[in-house]
Amino acid sequence: MPPLVAFAGALGGLAVVRWAYRTAVRVNRELEEARLARVAEAARSHEIPTLRRDPNTGAYRPG
Repeated sequence: MPPLVAFAGALGGLAVVRWAYRTAVRVNRELEEARLARVAEAARSHEIPTLRRDPNTGAYRPG
């Protein structure tokens, strides 16, 4: 019986290691996607026109 318990424990340990590895890979993939989205968003922010003050009226307008 003890060899069976040891074998079951080893199998359970392998299952836990496999689950932890897959979870770590999934989380890292999600973090990388979020980082790339943030970089892409920062690149798009340069396309937004800045506001400049109109010397005649004093109002701020895109330009």
